[in-house]
Amino acid sequence: MFKINKLLQPYLGLKKEIYIIFISRTINAMGAFVFPFLTLLLNTKIGLSEAQTGSFIAISGLLYLPSSLIGGKLADTIGRKKSIMIFETLGILCYGSCFLLQPNIYMALILLLSGVLFGLAGPSHDAMVADFTSADEREGAFSLNYLGFNFGYAIAQLFAGFLFEHNLKLLFIIDAITALIAVGLIGLFVSETIHDIDNEKTEENELEQKEEGSIFDVLFSRPVLIIFALTLFGYRFVYSQWSFMLPMHAESNFPTDGAMLYGMLGTFNAVIVVVLTPILTAIFNKVSNVKRVFYAGILFTIGFGLLGFISTKTAFFVSVLIFTIGEILEAISVMPFIMNHTPASHRGRMSSVLPFIMGLGFTVGPFVMGFVLEIFSFEIGWKLCGIIVGMASLCMTKISKIEKSSRVEASLSTQDN
Repeated sequence: MFKINKLLQPYLGLKKEIYIIFISRTINAMGAFVFPFLTLLLNTKIGLSEAQTGSFIAISGLLYLPSSLIGGKLADTIGRKKSIMIFETLGILCYGSCFLLQPNIYMALILLLSGVLFGLAGPSHDAMVADFTSADEREGAFSLNYLGFNFGYAIAQLFAGFLFEHNLKLLFIIDAITALIAVGLIGLFVSETIHDIDNEKTEENELEQKEEGSIFDVLFSRPVLIIFALTLFGYRFVYSQWSFMLPMHAESNFPTDGAMLYGMLGTFNAVIVVVLTPILTAIFNKVSNVKRVFYAGILFTIGFGLLGFISTKTAFFVSVLIFTIGEILEAISVMPFIMNHTPASHRGRMSSVLPFIMGLGFTVGPFVMGFVLEIFSFEIGWKLCGIIVGMASLCMTKISKIEKSSRVEASLSTQDN
């Protein structure tokens, strides 16, 4: 058994702003009702077919991705805090306005707009966390924020299924209020960091030293990041089925309580994250980020692929248990890996460009699987998902060697300069 101080060690001694961001994310997640149920909202409340629902979510993703790219540029120019305050406040107003509407296509379009606005703010969050941490602190800081989000999310999902079925308007109001409180905490207690990176010490990590040039210049000088993101595309393609194919499968198997079951699975997922994130962070402390992501892929293969063979209620919970452990390993590894390979001057843009590539998996996943479900069964769909993420996991085994070469080249370049 791990001692408590060992479990807490990665989270201790961080700057106070990191703890404020942690509290903000926790409160925000306590009202995260709308997007986890977006598939069911479109499918069962608005009345879109599986293919139409998948296409709508794909369009949402296509709009979110360029907004994230723009947001990354804004984070590196006007600032992290300003981007968060402006665009998330506008997104919250969209949520609140849905209180006035009945479930229809106009509500769906407003939610589409809110996704674009939150996409503009998204890169600033990761860049801000990286600004407030050193390379050694980064894993703990990102793990803490992931932990906070899921703690709040676990609470939210206790009520989300009930509200979705019985009081949809209240669901939107609570989501908007908690998001507003979260943004207020950032506004009151977290300072702008865009000007601090000029004085930041990055000598301990050559890859974080500030550089001139565009984000594409930086990317092409670090091909390991491009390969890493392309591999994560496969992971995200499959993980998108957690919010797309899985709720429809639950509703198909259990028509009277499918939404409630999905809400319970969401709570189960979040509880696992809250309980196991500190433990897994401690256990895998000495394991490289790339190797942890490889293990995550294997767990995704087993967890999602399982539903292709058995889909009882028990199987749904077992599947969620397995792929959630993989989710934790991926979540505590991906952004630290990216930020540790990114110049301080380009963190905002890198926090948008690479998630853009990886996030295409979220966009393409529902679109492709929506048409797959029109032709084949859920079982065939889950088996296909298992094959896709299994192949992506194998690709991840090659990245470790590329990473080592990248660090050697960066070190030699620094010595030459």
